[in-house]
Amino acid sequence: MPLEDGEPVRPRGRQVNAEVSGIPRLREMGEPSLRSTTAPGGSRTDVMAEGWETGPALGDGDVTPRGAPRRAWKPEEALMTELSELVQKVVKSSSWWERHGVDISILVCSFLLLPAGFLCLRSAQAIPFLVGVLTLGVVHHTLTVKGSHLASHNALTESKSWGKVWAIFFIELCSAFTVEQATYNHVKIHHGYTNIIGLGDSSTWKLPFLNRYVYMFIAPLAVPILTPLVALDLLRNVEWKAALRTLCCMFLGFYCHYWLLLHVSGFQSPWSALLCMLLTRSLLAHPYIHVNIFQHIGLPMFAADRKPTRIHLMSLGVLNLPRNTLLDWSFGHSLISCHVEHHLFPNLSDNMCLKIKPIVSQYLKQKKLPYNEDTYSSRLWLFLLKYEELMVHAPPITELVGIQ
Repeated sequence: MPLEDGEPVRPRGRQVNAEVSGIPRLREMGEPSLRSTTAPGGSRTDVMAEGWETGPALGDGDVTPRGAPRRAWKPEEALMTELSELVQKVVKSSSWWERHGVDISILVCSFLLLPAGFLCLRSAQAIPFLVGVLTLGVVHHTLTVKGSHLASHNALTESKSWGKVWAIFFIELCSAFTVEQATYNHVKIHHGYTNIIGLGDSSTWKLPFLNRYVYMFIAPLAVPILTPLVALDLLRNVEWKAALRTLCCMFLGFYCHYWLLLHVSGFQSPWSALLCMLLTRSLLAHPYIHVNIFQHIGLPMFAADRKPTRIHLMSLGVLNLPRNTLLDWSFGHSLISCHVEHHLFPNLSDNMCLKIKPIVSQYLKQKKLPYNEDTYSSRLWLFLLKYEELMVHAPPITELVGIQ
């Protein structure tokens, strides 16, 4: 995203002791590709795996072809090991309630609010009806955003079998998406290649043919319609059994919502029920879109063959927003105020990300690494002012100074 006067776009948000400079995109770089990687339904995926270990995560270039020895150990790689050990101590000393129970209870409470929401819609008075819309809207986003996000990272349970069940329930039944594609695109690509040009650079959120006001304030209303359409298109990339399962779950989820509006809420016509479905499912669509672009776009971008180590990649390319009661409940801490922590340790639950936040922030600042934070209003204003640079033009490659 070079400016017209030739100055590169600088990383946005508050950075602590960051040593970063932008340079124009390399002419001969070309578009990076996923080497040795196949789409869901294929037989092989060599991209960075989800999760975290006591050692540093490996990326492209960490292993030379044909089993040659790994590159020499770098001091900065030891940083991730040290931080992982600190976090692992906290996780091991935490109870099941802290690791999983808090977030499960939020999802259970959301389910328990569903009857009240549908019954409030029976009222002919404005206030109870609006309460019903707000209730169903918040519950919908809690299940589809928070539930699906935790399920995609298997953060709801320590059992892989139950993790698969919850993934199908939250991602396919509640969110109308396919598990295989959601896991591949989010966990394998976005997390494995955060802010890597052509891979995990959040380019899927960009619609350059829309102007800034349409994209930021009108287009989000179409998210409930676009999501299943995109999911249907992606079914071509999965096995027929997975596609059939997804279609059944999608239909069941939509039909249950529609049936409850007709028979419990008392809507008299199909169109009024469908309109209410659209209203509740798009209630928090604006912050959903905004959060997804605020926390990565506008931060440093890297080439696939020159990306930094994991701890530098995540500290440079991820940003935290302030805590917000509504969004913390509906989206989860890992998507709002603990996004840096989530990208460093993606298989931790929202509550655990919140618990390790002081450790991670203190460690990064102590090691003179960036810990990006900014307010929602500041990012919104930035994207309105710099929409062409951030959302339309290609981002520049960032060169690290004093790290590599």
